[in-house]
Amino acid sequence: MSGSIRARYETIEGQARAGVNASDQLPGLRTTLRAEWKHGPIQLVGEIYDSREWNANPGTPLSTNDVNVMEPAQAYIMANLGSTFGKGTKTTIQAGRMMARIGSGRLIASDDYRNSTNSYTGAIVTTAMPRGYTSTLIYLMPHLRLPDDGVSLRDNRFALDSENVNIALTGGLLAHQAKGSPFLSEISFIHFGERDAPGHPTRDRSLNNLGLRASADPRPGHVDGGVEGIYQWGHVSASTAANAAMLTASATFVRAHLGYSWAGKWKPHVLAEFDRASGDGTSGTYGRFDTLFGFRRGDLAPSGLYNAIGRANILSPGLRIEVTPSARVDAFIGWRGMWLADSHDSFSTTNVRDASGRSGNFAGHQFDTRLRYWIKPKKLRFEFDGVYLARGSFMENAPNGRRGDTRYVSFNLTGFF
Repeated sequence: MSGSIRARYETIEGQARAGVNASDQLPGLRTTLRAEWKHGPIQLVGEIYDSREWNANPGTPLSTNDVNVMEPAQAYIMANLGSTFGKGTKTTIQAGRMMARIGSGRLIASDDYRNSTNSYTGAIVTTAMPRGYTSTLIYLMPHLRLPDDGVSLRDNRFALDSENVNIALTGGLLAHQAKGSPFLSEISFIHFGERDAPGHPTRDRSLNNLGLRASADPRPGHVDGGVEGIYQWGHVSASTAANAAMLTASATFVRAHLGYSWAGKWKPHVLAEFDRASGDGTSGTYGRFDTLFGFRRGDLAPSGLYNAIGRANILSPGLRIEVTPSARVDAFIGWRGMWLADSHDSFSTTNVRDASGRSGNFAGHQFDTRLRYWIKPKKLRFEFDGVYLARGSFMENAPNGRRGDTRYVSFNLTGFF
């Protein structure tokens, strides 16, 4: 048995997202309780996530990303099948309700910074093979987090999440990393398909995702880096209306980073990074990249009340400095310049848009920092996150933009047991 309780207070001034309060404050609480049982090759896992927020009003951008009460996020069985697929192989199968991270996590992940998490029902089959090869096959139905209406979310009401075969992820990946090597290469194919279900209209997305990734892990005294590219194609409806036009989809995402680690006491790591996710233009083909269920915090920015920067219609170079002064402390500070990949689409996840394209494409400069400190090692951890967004001309001049800069902070205290 294990678990955690995380208390969070977050506040924002000069909200970057359109159509919501310019300022907000939210206290939140996330409680998890996990039970595991293992006997021989069989493991059973169950885990409850209880995510709540208070002090919200109808203008607060509250969603199921923030509130999901008493949810059995995990209830799965895992079996070690040994060398079922040949000498030197090791296969495991995981089936049931589960949290998952596939590959880099930029399409399928379970976000930890966010107050609630992503869960899936289905199966994952992983086979480790000789010479450092690993294959992963998936069939996962993402959970529809419920309830999802504003009144229920503000009241922290309970409803069991659901899944159905109308919304599913299928595919797999093949990765290679030799034993003891920092170098990883990977190819993946993931299909996401959805159809309308009773009470849940969708945009009928049918998206194929072909990904290539290569990376080298950070090591003291060495250069590290990586590059990942995803081509996304298929079709998507123009809206959730039953008679909406069906659009051909073609979108791209690329991330590249290059870093260096020093062996000093603070273990400094400097990272230059670049992200580009395509936007929807005027060509008649739907070009906005959809990150599906990918994580956000590790690459781009916090979610929560900020939640303005994601993998959609963005072109962004950045620099980051990370330090680990001791086993109890780690921190980073980063900068990003941000432009729209297409000036006719809304910028990233802000909903700020100028369909005419006349407001330009410079969104601004983002300064992001995080500090984590173990007050009591492995038992009690403090975390501070802060973002300052200096708005660019697009964010101020677009028809639904706002003047002034954005300031966001969150204070987190997590107890583990």
